[in-house]
Amino acid sequence: MAILDRISEPADLRGLSSDDLSLLSSEIRDFIVNAVSETGGHLGSNLGAVELSIALHRVFESPTDPILWDTGHQAYVHKILTGRKAGFASLRQQDGISGYPNREESRHDFIENSHASTVLSYAHGLAVARDAGVAPHRHIVAVIGDGSMTGGMAYEALNNLGHSKSRVIIVLNDNGRSYAPTISNLTS
Repeated sequence: MAILDRISEPADLRGLSSDDLSLLSSEIRDFIVNAVSETGGHLGSNLGAVELSIALHRVFESPTDPILWDTGHQAYVHKILTGRKAGFASLRQQDGISGYPNREESRHDFIENSHASTVLSYAHGLAVARDAGVAPHRHIVAVIGDGSMTGGMAYEALNNLGHSKSRVIIVLNDNGRSYAPTISNLTS
């Protein structure tokens, strides 16, 4: 039995050895390539986020610790690790699973986003709610790509996070990629 077939929730990752995790990464890549070749979707961003997604879900306890993805383009592995592997036959199809995080699909999806640079604002909002005692979250993890970090909304959120002193874990997925060339001095 493939390791991927034994994963139905993030807690299933915690007992795997380093060799198992490496094999799981390969199995997930193969699965995503096959699924996207049938239905279409975001291939490169997800293939580049496999180990990152596994590591985050192994270290943090989703959904108690929300893991948020900027643009959602790199959330396929997150969906697979949170029990939605079977739905990939209908990825981005009518009545199928979404190509982005979707709160109706899973308790592991806290936001629905497809626009770049928004995740840090969402994380700030969840952190403020947590700090006010409204939400029970412990850690809030925001994954943002280098292309999204060039958007003004990301900087506004960083400023708000700094002023509020709210604790958020920000993971910069610096893969040197974007849909179009980035044009600020941050790219160099």
